[in-house]
Amino acid sequence: MTIFLTDADVRAAFGWPEAVAALRAAYCAPPDEARFPPRTMARGEGLWLRTLSGVPGDGAPMGAKLIAASPRSRRASYLIPLFDQDTVELLALLDGNAVTGFRTAATSALAADVLAPPGPVTVGVIGSGFEAQHHVRALAAVRELSSVTVFSPNPGSRTRFTSTLADLGVPLHTADSAVKAVEGAGLVVCAARSRDERPTLREVPAGATVVSIGSTLPEQRELDTGVIERAALVVADQLHEVACETGDLIAAKEAGVDLAGKLVPLADVVSGRVRGRPDADAIVVYKSVGSAVQDLAVAAMCVRRAAGLSLGTELPVTVSPVAK
Repeated sequence: MTIFLTDADVRAAFGWPEAVAALRAAYCAPPDEARFPPRTMARGEGLWLRTLSGVPGDGAPMGAKLIAASPRSRRASYLIPLFDQDTVELLALLDGNAVTGFRTAATSALAADVLAPPGPVTVGVIGSGFEAQHHVRALAAVRELSSVTVFSPNPGSRTRFTSTLADLGVPLHTADSAVKAVEGAGLVVCAARSRDERPTLREVPAGATVVSIGSTLPEQRELDTGVIERAALVVADQLHEVACETGDLIAAKEAGVDLAGKLVPLADVVSGRVRGRPDADAIVVYKSVGSAVQDLAVAAMCVRRAAGLSLGTELPVTVSPVAK
């Protein structure tokens, strides 16, 4: 039996605490680079098809996320197939659009939880779109939020941000600059690229944990080189891609910042193989580009919850495994 989950099904089945728990289990699995190979990209006449695949080490369903995009139509489609590791039967097909946003924020929340000092946190957010909103909701699932202050260039966007998140019952404030948004913040979320590719975060308080998700390509910038230089630790969800394919780290290396000894995988921190925060005053950065680990963990969690909620459509056909 193969279940298909629409975007509406995925959103109805999703839960922030459950997603963070699933990701914690996934990142605690024994390390094995072969299980999650580098993403691939097929290109042709402006079109591209990206594939992120993996075989989770905790026995959860294996699968992939496929992203098809067309600059001509300015549209993208996301599809996630999941297969049983024992029987290799196709368990589910998911519209992966919502999964992408959910898994990014849920992984950031996991990273923040293991990197920030214990207790309530004061949050400064740069960016007011759906990623920024998702991050506040995800963080609220793992920590008590003392307050959240947001900056984005458009005052109307800042107001919509606070209105949308009012149901959390957290004190929400707006700021008219990035500097003011992060003043006194113990946790800084960067979820907005500047259009001219100049860094959006230049100053950060001592002892802060910085979450950076808005710079994932060589030409993109989000963190000033000084932030990377001051950081005692830079935690990466995908070590090689963060180090070699993000504008922030490329610029830092070109400026002579020594990353040796400070750049570590998220899996090592979550599993306890590497200490996450050296001391209370240290600046710690979590840098994310996204990975199949996150997509598959959240997708499988949604499938499990959908079954309990009687969500999804059973497909009238099956994809039968072939004996080898």
